[in-house]
Amino acid sequence: MSTLSVRLPESVHKKLKELAKKEGVSMNQFISLAVSEKLSVLLTVDYLKERAKKGNRKDFEDILSQVPDVEPEDYDRL
Repeated sequence: MSTLSVRLPESVHKKLKELAKKEGVSMNQFISLAVSEKLSVLLTVDYLKERAKKGNRKDFEDILSQVPDVEPEDYDRL
């Protein structure tokens, strides 16, 4: 594990402290989770962009044409 020193505005530090306490975790754990979530989002976007480059519009439309043309179920009744 490595150490990182971060400068935060007082208002952000105060909110961080409050939210970490509310969540029942240390500020370090809260920050680590927040950074991990952000990395996950950015890496997922990059992954999807790369996958999209490999896509084929005709294949997509062929597969989509196989989906039945029906109204969706009314989930409010469930």
